[in-house]
Amino acid sequence: MTIHVVQQGETLNMIANQYGVTPERIIIDNELPNPDNLVVGQSMIIRIPTQEHTVTAGDTFETIAEQYDVTVDEILRNNPWAAAEEFLQAGQTLLISYESEPPVDTALIVGYLYPFINRTVHRKTLPFLTYQSVFTYGFTAQGDLVPIVDEDLIATGYEFGIPPIMVLAPMTPEMNFDTQIAHDMFVNPEGQARLIDNIVATMQENGYIGLDIDFEFIQPADKDLFISFISNVKNRLEPLGLLTLVALAPKTSGEMTGLLYEAHDYPAIGAIADLVLLMTYEWGYLFGPPMATSPLNNVRQVLEYGVSVIDINKILMGIPNYAYDWPLPFIQDETMAEAITNQEAILRAAQYGVEIQFDEQAQAPFYNYTDEGGTPHVVWFDDARSMNAKLRLIPEFQLRGAGIWQIMNFFPALYMLINDLFTIEQG
Repeated sequence: MTIHVVQQGETLNMIANQYGVTPERIIIDNELPNPDNLVVGQSMIIRIPTQEHTVTAGDTFETIAEQYDVTVDEILRNNPWAAAEEFLQAGQTLLISYESEPPVDTALIVGYLYPFINRTVHRKTLPFLTYQSVFTYGFTAQGDLVPIVDEDLIATGYEFGIPPIMVLAPMTPEMNFDTQIAHDMFVNPEGQARLIDNIVATMQENGYIGLDIDFEFIQPADKDLFISFISNVKNRLEPLGLLTLVALAPKTSGEMTGLLYEAHDYPAIGAIADLVLLMTYEWGYLFGPPMATSPLNNVRQVLEYGVSVIDINKILMGIPNYAYDWPLPFIQDETMAEAITNQEAILRAAQYGVEIQFDEQAQAPFYNYTDEGGTPHVVWFDDARSMNAKLRLIPEFQLRGAGIWQIMNFFPALYMLINDLFTIEQG
């Protein structure tokens, strides 16, 4: 598998001929949004088939897998479009194998999703996951859960052999983190005990195999109460064979101050939890100055601290799956970026005829354009190169795996890289 960066004057046919593949193969693998209008600096993944299968009447995934001595999961990961198909049709072509090196590592992959995920996107993504984390259950200080509609997502996950993780977060009905909700629960022992009872009952009833505690912006004075809550949850879940996962802010030392960081005690929480997600993204964010969402140099600093105080076999690195478009000039407290997909970022570059640049330090692509109204913009996003750089930190730091925030859109390059680099841990 090769990452190709489009050069001036190149067309899709020229690139396909260079690698001895068909243009259709490149379009299908990359879900290429602009095959007739490639952008200079655009990256795409090239997979050179070594074995393909043309579907005939009566073929099923199981019979094809048996014929080639592969698994159904391998077929679905090589052909994500097929996971969304109700049944195969004669004449369709399935990629069975392609030129590649053996996987560099085994990785646990968690994908975060909202209940309103597009069901086609959901089915295409599941074969690349170990667990799916459904966002999010809320709660009250009295211990009542605020439920979500998750039954069909859980059922579909189990159809693919992907168990669910329940996400718990102190959030308002408007889906904003609320420090007070968490505090009120921490200081109400009866409410906390009732909450944990309700969590366990819901997990067992719905088939959840773990709880993801995503408590952000906790009051620094509540640090010990937060740690105690995590310990109380773990003590209930562990005897039942259920996992405890905690999401942690991206810290580079134990001395960092601020509402986002102080209550997230890496050594203490890491010692309790089965898994921790280091949220290594959102350096570039909706209301912040334009920059990469997860600059590699910043991510590396967080991982260096994380592995120094937490068991590496517990650490998941956060992977962002979104992009931002900022109008310029950026004015603090006034400018708001637009959240878009990485595929939409490519389409905009093609629409405005601009060249994609690549920041070597951040290991991230970006470009500038001027819209129809004369307003300048800058777009930072992820491509095959930046995702490759991030994913290779997992074996470098010997981490357990990654958590993808979020899987609401399907970004082919990310999943082709996961498929190529890792043996995906089974849930």
